[in-house]
Amino acid sequence: MAIRRFRAQDRAQHRASILGAWISAVSVAAMTAAPALAETLGQPTDKAIGLQPSGDDLRDTAAFFHNVILFPVITVISLFVLVLLAIVVVRFNKKSNPVAARFSHNTPLEIVWTVVPVLILTVIAAFSFPLLYKYHDEPKPDLTVKATGNQWFWSYEYPDQKVAEYTSNILPEAKAGSLYKLATTAPLVVPVGKVTKVLVTGADVLHAFFIPAFGVQVTAIPGKVNSVWFKPRTVGTYYGTCNELCGVDHAFMPIEVKVVSQADFDSWIAAHATKPAAVAAPAAPSAAPPPAAATTAAPATPTATPASTTGPAAPPAAPAKA
Repeated sequence: MAIRRFRAQDRAQHRASILGAWISAVSVAAMTAAPALAETLGQPTDKAIGLQPSGDDLRDTAAFFHNVILFPVITVISLFVLVLLAIVVVRFNKKSNPVAARFSHNTPLEIVWTVVPVLILTVIAAFSFPLLYKYHDEPKPDLTVKATGNQWFWSYEYPDQKVAEYTSNILPEAKAGSLYKLATTAPLVVPVGKVTKVLVTGADVLHAFFIPAFGVQVTAIPGKVNSVWFKPRTVGTYYGTCNELCGVDHAFMPIEVKVVSQADFDSWIAAHATKPAAVAAPAAPSAAPPPAAATTAAPATPTATPASTTGPAAPPAAPAKA
């Protein structure tokens, strides 16, 4: 009886070890197969596993935190728990172990499963807190853009460059082709290597400004302005989307960011900036009006010269004869 029970336990442990090895092999194969796909910077890749390639230095740090810290920890914990469950199901079922154990406490084991999670969380915090600080320690921006989420499109404005708000709608499928639900009619244009600050708000309901390659995501809230920043290092086109459920056409409001050289950006600004209104030239002074006619007539020239008042008086006229 004891030999039979020992053999049953041995077979159970063997099955559990095989199951754990198979799960580990599948996980490793999935992780190693993902980089084999030719991923395109700035856009999703069909059947790819993992994060998009980074287009920003800070996004590299976030990807390292996910790939090197979080993912291994999650994988090891998940496989460990799964193996324990498999052992319990196979070894300690009623058929394999008809007589249940009577113990209820194990002090060393309880200390271990309390201390180990605390150590794991401490390691995660040591990497996550500096990353959060870097995202919130916003550098002085070289460019500020306002992005407004609407049902169901985005609108952009460059207040410092005098570019008025314009609308960015989804590009029709006939024109977008494979980039349908990614490409837009009017992308957001930013210069390469410059810190771009995006002020995000909503016009109606909650939206979310999300660009995976830059590692930025923030909620667009009506009546409130949130902000994110990124510093693209490579010229190209980067796609994002609204990932906050915002209504029936939530899936049809993509984000397209075109990163260009500084010279091309300056040309784009010159072409789209609001031209100042032309100032009318002052009117030429009119010719001086002719002098007004004299209103007081000159005194008339006397026709007879008055007798001199200083000469001798004229003799009296002779009397008339009778």
